[in-house]
Amino acid sequence: MLIIGCDYHPSVQQIAFVDLETGETDERRLLHKDGEAERFYRELKLRGVSVRVGIEATGHARWFERLLAELGFELWIGDPAQIKAARVRKQKTDRQDAQLLLKLLVEERFPRIWVPSPENRDVRQLLWHRHRLVQMRTRVMNQLQAVAMNEGVRRKQALWSKSGRAQLESLVLSPWASRRRQDLLDVLDRLNPAIDELSTAVEEEAKKRPEVLRLKTHPGVGSLTALAFVLIIGSAERFACGKQIGSYLGLIPCEDSSANHQRLGHISKQGNTLLRFLLVEAAQAAVRGDAEWRRKYLHLAMRRDPRVAKVAMARKLAVSLFWMWRKEWNYEQVRKFGSHAGQLVTGHGVK
Repeated sequence: MLIIGCDYHPSVQQIAFVDLETGETDERRLLHKDGEAERFYRELKLRGVSVRVGIEATGHARWFERLLAELGFELWIGDPAQIKAARVRKQKTDRQDAQLLLKLLVEERFPRIWVPSPENRDVRQLLWHRHRLVQMRTRVMNQLQAVAMNEGVRRKQALWSKSGRAQLESLVLSPWASRRRQDLLDVLDRLNPAIDELSTAVEEEAKKRPEVLRLKTHPGVGSLTALAFVLIIGSAERFACGKQIGSYLGLIPCEDSSANHQRLGHISKQGNTLLRFLLVEAAQAAVRGDAEWRRKYLHLAMRRDPRVAKVAMARKLAVSLFWMWRKEWNYEQVRKFGSHAGQLVTGHGVK
């Protein structure tokens, strides 16, 4: 078998490899634009060589992943933070990075991570595309609100009603301000149908997954949040407890404690940004619509900053969704039995 440590970049890759049968080692720098990298791996396939490639988790590598899958080669993707922690020397070059990856692979210390399926990734693109279009629409609507307020019209959400739209279009503006208003309205008219179409696609994808429908029974959780949670977590069996979910999503505080002195900072934000955003939004919806969640939020908000309370409720929501998924329960069952029902309890008390 040929083991390859690959320091991947969008335009080039530096590789270091070893043949486990002969012990032969070598290094190469392969360019992408002229097809040199693709030719190298296809030649290995023609020679009938078994290959395992290790790279750090990175973006802009989908074509490379598809190529290796087509050729039947193993691709291991590693955790960049753990790989960085294994680097001892202060010097950092592409050659040294490739050699480090090769060393971790050969010594069976490579920090391999879970990789979602191609179907999972494709549905994630649907969520990201809708999210970006909604952000664009929000910016456009904010600009139109500013145009209206500059003319003394402040109708908030009523500006998007039929009468509000007519009033906005009837405002007498200077030539370029009028041009700006019309262009923004045209963009808004194009974005609304596109977002509605994507929202319908999200609903259809949610109906295909029973676990998503189960998570939607939780207050504040809709198809978008439930589908994103299932796609990004991947499998509930990957995690042993709710604490790991909070850590995976970056909803726990940074910590720099020493000598019996605990120092906590802001949340780590190491997880998926889209899911973290959706959880915060869904938690606020749950607080508005459910009395129990509102009571817990107000209790936290009085003790701490309201912003801290919102993030804490988002973490609580993530843990609640995790146990609903893992136990295959709906929200009413979780409220009735609790997330720890059926688990072995150890400690003091009557046995």
